[in-house]
Amino acid sequence: MIRLDPRGQSNRALLVGVSEYDHTDPPHGVPGDLPAVKLNVNRLREVLARGRVFGEHEIRVARSPSLEDFERELLSAAAEAKGVLLLYFAGHGAIPSAGDELFLQMRNARVVAGGQAVFPGAEPFTTVLAMLATSQAQRIVVILDCCFAGNAAWVRETLSDKHRLLLMMSVQANHRIDADDPRTPTPYTAELVRLLDEEGETGFLDLSERIRERMAARGLTTVRREAWEPLCRAEPGEDVLLVAKPRTPERHAGPTGPETQDGPAEHPDPHPRRTGAAPDTPVTTPTPEPTSGSGLTLGDTDTDTDTDTDTETDVSRTSLTVRLLDRLRSPRGKDRTGRSDRSGTTGGAGRRRTPWAVPLFGLLSLSLALLTAGTYGVIALVGHLRGDTATVCAPALELRVMADPDLEPTMRVAADAYLTSAANTLDDGCRRTGITVYSAGSSDVVTALHRQTAAWREPRDEDVNPQRDIGPQPDIWIPASRADFARVMEDRDTDPWAVLEAADEPLAYSPVVLAVPRAIAADSMESRTDLTLNRMIEDLSERDEKADVRRPDPEFTDVGLLATIGLYGGDESVAAAEQLVAQSGPPSPTAAELLCTLPDREDVDNHTAALVPEFLMRSGVGCDSTTRTRRTAQYPKDVPGVAPVFVRVTWQGADRDKEARDASAASFQDWLTGEEGQAVFAENGFRNPYKWELLDRDTKVDGVLVASPPLDRFARQDKMDEALKEYRAAGGPGRVLYLLDSSLSMDNVWKGSSGAPGLLKQSLGGLGGQDEYGVWAVAETGDRSYEQLLKSGSHRRADTERALDARARVQDAEADPRDALDAAFEEMERSEGDNRRRLIVYITDSEDSDQLTRDRLGDILSGARRAEVPVTVVSLKNGGCDPGRPDRQITDASKGRCLDSGDDPGTALRDEVARTGTGDE
Repeated sequence: MIRLDPRGQSNRALLVGVSEYDHTDPPHGVPGDLPAVKLNVNRLREVLARGRVFGEHEIRVARSPSLEDFERELLSAAAEAKGVLLLYFAGHGAIPSAGDELFLQMRNARVVAGGQAVFPGAEPFTTVLAMLATSQAQRIVVILDCCFAGNAAWVRETLSDKHRLLLMMSVQANHRIDADDPRTPTPYTAELVRLLDEEGETGFLDLSERIRERMAARGLTTVRREAWEPLCRAEPGEDVLLVAKPRTPERHAGPTGPETQDGPAEHPDPHPRRTGAAPDTPVTTPTPEPTSGSGLTLGDTDTDTDTDTDTETDVSRTSLTVRLLDRLRSPRGKDRTGRSDRSGTTGGAGRRRTPWAVPLFGLLSLSLALLTAGTYGVIALVGHLRGDTATVCAPALELRVMADPDLEPTMRVAADAYLTSAANTLDDGCRRTGITVYSAGSSDVVTALHRQTAAWREPRDEDVNPQRDIGPQPDIWIPASRADFARVMEDRDTDPWAVLEAADEPLAYSPVVLAVPRAIAADSMESRTDLTLNRMIEDLSERDEKADVRRPDPEFTDVGLLATIGLYGGDESVAAAEQLVAQSGPPSPTAAELLCTLPDREDVDNHTAALVPEFLMRSGVGCDSTTRTRRTAQYPKDVPGVAPVFVRVTWQGADRDKEARDASAASFQDWLTGEEGQAVFAENGFRNPYKWELLDRDTKVDGVLVASPPLDRFARQDKMDEALKEYRAAGGPGRVLYLLDSSLSMDNVWKGSSGAPGLLKQSLGGLGGQDEYGVWAVAETGDRSYEQLLKSGSHRRADTERALDARARVQDAEADPRDALDAAFEEMERSEGDNRRRLIVYITDSEDSDQLTRDRLGDILSGARRAEVPVTVVSLKNGGCDPGRPDRQITDASKGRCLDSGDDPGTALRDEVARTGTGDE
């Protein structure tokens, strides 16, 4: 391990806390101020000042800086740092969309949906790193406490000298977090400060590991109700000392100190193996591999020991011991303040290492011995002194496990269990392997492994960047079906950078079920187990006319795609089949999130069935405590099940630790298929992949059958490819009809980018060259309730914007939404063989909708149900989409979406249009 001790060098810490923002009002404001952040920077400054690594004058606090002030402060700190440069940021973080780059929002930040600069007043993380890279600092530490902090991880991977950069992120990618009580620091920084304020030395690796443990113990969740998981990124073995707080002197019974005591001390260190151990904790370093002529010369010894022994205090004794031992194991005589030879003992990740330990009471003896003994003699002395003292473990080799999104929680549980298992524990008690589990959209993963492995290794352009869009290069892939592996391998690149090898048998099995609210579920066993999916949905609609069915995104998770195989397997057209699972807004990305969102509205939860893997009915989801409706599993016989398979991924050119990495991957695979691994799958509700019985037959699961019925067990490659192709085609060129309320009351919400025509223009980015759309102005100015501003057809965006500028005007008239929508339903009626997606967009201030009589509103709702075309209403009135309001009723009846000022209507409308069209934005 290469641990830099920067004391005595020119260090800088820049603490940026944005607690106050200039723009917090919609539509362009950030979510609000963050008073807790004030406490963050105050407390962090105090503990760093006490930590004796950064001097008082080396710590700067930037309180709610503007973007310009932030850049000036950062460049100044970067120019002055020579040892360690630390940047801490707390404030709002933002991303354009899932997987995109992180933006750090400064005091003057705004959100301009659809504009070229999406987040003016915010700094892209790539720019932050570019400024940090100008520094001559030996180590650069970045700590981010903000929403979407984990989206910074992929940016680090693109750096050429990333060994210098050590990155801590408060939460995993694509997740928002709450600041919690404004009277206390934010949850992440609160734990950060507590750990940094402990006595003794604390380094980056120790800090990042322990903060993960502390956050996990608190059981916090993100806004999406998933486990809150801090992340860190650093090159293997790279570390830097961050604080070295003196210990309070202990009272000892006798003159020889604690080593003369019988038995353990009264207050042992609860983390004896952490890297940043206390100064009086024995330090272990790896045993060097024998090298001809390697050893420590008398000159080396004299230089280090004679100088340091005279000046070293109790606080820094560990550093001296570590440097001495590093001298022993390094032919070049380098210590932890510099990079060691990668071909030496510190570079060979995966080699078996025998730890050494030197009790501090023997430090003087060791120094004297170095003056008179050769290398072999010193090694023997160290081994003798080690005894039964605590071991400080070197960082374990890290395996990267990429799982299907719905399998990620189970694989995390498995990884956690494996990490502390006997199979992963060496003789000295250290871990053989560490495991990072992450997930990415299933279709993106298949595409990347099929034909983008070279770009994954080294991204060459902005359009194709798997490091950014998916994550780091995996060592292990756990897809939900072996058919995914077959899809990757068919007609693959002739010279791929990744080599894949799949296990012959699946790890476990779980059928995809229709989880139906108990009150409207099928009664008979035949209806639960012997029907196709479409027949089950038809029967459900007959039992409950309000019933809906929802499916997770088929492009993001295999569960959604497996359900789509059954959905498209009947006699219905693809368009008709999609209507069976139509819903307002975008589909939930995962089955777990689908189950989480249903309880948001009781009327939806009680009448909506969900297509999910059966195991979720046993393992539950992160929001299980909020689930109101009990559900019964129905087993469609034409939907294949989830059958996760172990796929080893090796990368060309990654040979340095190949043998160790192969051994670690094989050990994890053996464990997963063995008794302990299968126990994890059992606990999480999976079945035996061939006997079909629950792995845990002793625990009864409410709503789940003990014995699985005969089903379409495993997916076929051709069926998955065909279903995905048809699903994407159904989302191909579409038809959109815009209704623009042009009545007199719209005059106050007409101008600017957030006005009615401006919102329409922004949404055009969701339409492509083959999509068709038209625009009507809704106002009673003549014989009809509308005027055609743009005829339905394919248009260039610039032409449409010019037409709107020339013809769209507020009229001195009222609007009649009933007649206009009736005409729109007729205009959008589907012709035979037309499977295109359709959408009606109505942009209004809701004044005329609110004045509809019950009968006229009833006419609209009946027409919306008959037309089977979704209506998206953009209400420019606060609360226009509240439950029970006319616009909300219209969108609910049509299975569309109602957007008001609380939804960022510009972005949300563009997203809705993009789901119908084929635009790039």
